[in-house]
Amino acid sequence: MDLSPDLSRVSGRDRDPVPAATAPTGIPTWENASPTRTLPSSAPTADEPTDDLTHDPTRDPTDGPTDDPTRHRSSGSSDASVATNPSGTRRVTRRSLRAASAAAEQAERDRSPVEPVDTEVAAAPGAGPSGAPVVPQPSRSTRRSRRAAASSTPPRPVVDVDVVVIGAGQAGLSAAYHLHKAGLVPVGDRGWQDAEATFVVLDDAPAPGGAWQHRPPGMRVADAHGVHDLPGMPLLVPDPTESAAKAVPYYFSQYEEAFGLHVQRPVAVTRVEEEPADEAPAAGRRLVVTSHLVDEPDVEVVWRARGLVNASGTWRKPFWPTYPGRAAFRGRQLHSRDVLDPADLADGHVVVVGGGTSAAQLLLALADVTTTTWVTRRPPTWRDGQLTPELGRAAVALVAERTRAGLPPGSIVSVTGLPLTDAYRAGIASGVLRARPAFSRIVADGVVWDDPVPPPVPAGEQVDGVLPALGAWVGGDAHVAARTIVWATGYRPALDHLASLRLRGERGGIVMDGTRVAADPRVHLVGYGPSASTIGANRAGRDAVRDLLGHLALR
Repeated sequence: MDLSPDLSRVSGRDRDPVPAATAPTGIPTWENASPTRTLPSSAPTADEPTDDLTHDPTRDPTDGPTDDPTRHRSSGSSDASVATNPSGTRRVTRRSLRAASAAAEQAERDRSPVEPVDTEVAAAPGAGPSGAPVVPQPSRSTRRSRRAAASSTPPRPVVDVDVVVIGAGQAGLSAAYHLHKAGLVPVGDRGWQDAEATFVVLDDAPAPGGAWQHRPPGMRVADAHGVHDLPGMPLLVPDPTESAAKAVPYYFSQYEEAFGLHVQRPVAVTRVEEEPADEAPAAGRRLVVTSHLVDEPDVEVVWRARGLVNASGTWRKPFWPTYPGRAAFRGRQLHSRDVLDPADLADGHVVVVGGGTSAAQLLLALADVTTTTWVTRRPPTWRDGQLTPELGRAAVALVAERTRAGLPPGSIVSVTGLPLTDAYRAGIASGVLRARPAFSRIVADGVVWDDPVPPPVPAGEQVDGVLPALGAWVGGDAHVAARTIVWATGYRPALDHLASLRLRGERGGIVMDGTRVAADPRVHLVGYGPSASTIGANRAGRDAVRDLLGHLALR
């Protein structure tokens, strides 16, 4: 299957290309082309400063439209030299878009202001001081005129859709599946320009697979807990020792192709903002989504949507905690996501900070090549037996309670604990998976504890499968020299592109009602908070689509 970023290719079912997704910045809107329209020059652009998410937590909620499924449709072109699609409208390709963009830029340069001609010198022939004919000379542009010409950006193309999905990981693909199943047509499918309701999926990754394609090659499918089927198509992995970084992206790729989701990639969303009130249709204001090709930032397109499903995940926003003396450390510091081969860290002692699954797996892998020290903020919680559905639901409920209250979502593993597998038992017995409490500070050659004696953790009895004694902190030297510190401290939701909507409240999180942002029913967050797990992401995609389509009167 062709996974190249050529967004204009036609799939095996002879679907139309995706014209707007490859539109470069500055292309004029053709009246007889695709259903693109141009926002007025007063519309906000991606170059404007972005507000912080914490600003204006008391923003009044704005209800989105409740109907108006119609949209502007343009007539087909009569130019016989231009390729047309089955519906008769002009087919817009990369080549035609770039040619039009170049023509628009040349026209803009031709209109640039120039210095006035000296009328005494450039008068009619014979008007010169000596009476000789004088030929008018071409005028030279001034620095001011060149700046004015450079800042005069032609309007960007705008495509109207009903729903934009940002991200094509587990949650994004689940939402796209349910949108398609509900009758919405994906941008790029055959005849999408004339469909009554449409959606588009934008993903900034170079290929299918979500965050799985960035996992260490050595992580096996058997080690990667939480790999679940996408709706409508089971995940079949004949060899559990296969690399998860290959098996899961292959599955996602087959899924996108099987259901014709036409994910647009690599397309990055830089800004989501409210449509200007004076330009909004009578049915209500829409969301303006600015995007561009990752490998060609000047190839930009704006999507105007009635609803948004955000599934941008967390992978692109690793969390680096602040510790005293961190800047003084002379060794290397890495986030766990950047450790692809543990052998690269075999040149000295490694301190691993973090109490989740990624930390435990990394410690076991590093044990084969070097020595390690494990540091956690809380004593590790080891749970005997499998993660039951009841425990999973209880964990999701606790995280959902936080998001309903407008608090930042906590991690699922902080509730469920770590599964006590045979490999983990062996790591505990060998001492590799015995943790120390957080150090007091970082120094140039390592880390220091002011009090190397850890607080006691009651042994207690097993309660709900948790074994407190196994997670008790251990003591050690007051100073541990290290070549590397690995921060296995997790991630934060990647929501910077939503800053202009000012969704975050005064308690640090976004007040949620299920997957819906309480302050704006047009916006749903999937893969956020309680739906951050893969099984929760499937359910969240379904629930978000059902709720959003009900709000937009599309079901």
